Amino acid sequence: MTAAAAAARPPRADAVRNRRLLLAAAADEFAKHGLDASVADIARRAGVGKGTVFRHFATKDDLVAAILTDRMDELHRRGEELLAAADAASALHEFLTAAAGQRQERDLSFLAEAAGSMPEVAAARDRMTGTIDRIVDRAREEGVLRADITGTDVFLLMCAPNYIAGYVPDASPDLWRRYLGVILDGLRPEGARPLPAEAPTLA
Repeated sequence: MTAAAAAARPPRADAVRNRRLLLAAAADEFAKHGLDASVADIARRAGVGKGTVFRHFATKDDLVAAILTDRMDELHRRGEELLAAADAASALHEFLTAAAGQRQERDLSFLAEAAGSMPEVAAARDRMTGTIDRIVDRAREEGVLRADITGTDVFLLMCAPNYIAGYVPDASPDLWRRYLGVILDGLRPEGARPLPAEAPTLA
């Protein structure tokens, strides 16, 4: 078999399973220990050897990039599904709920400092923000979102409910939902006043 033919073959089932186990284990270890999490502990949690880790991810940054990419692609896919929903307001609500719920389950936003500029992460971010733009455009067109809100505004608001709830000691696991409700009310056009600054853009 030629090298090109071998590269074209789909990954083996055990390789796919090991990659999935490694990403889940790495996410748990990073959530617990930050970027100081060791590859040995990640491998142990996944039930594989260190060699398996490095066969999938040459460096720790590559592993971090894969986690970030998977998380953003998960939201991208959810957003694409919601674009088919009949109700634009519900689609926006469900997307923001999914984004905040993902962060509540495991907040790994700090990983972006390590690998956020890697090309595969940037590409995943572009896919996700493109979907957000489409959700926002549709909601504005249907009159269920204030006219001065942009996709970038919504992208930046994704982390706000969890960030706010994180300031409350021993907060209820559902406290983020309270602040998501405040945000969603603020996005509605009813009673909206002009915002005091221009919408930002993200390079």
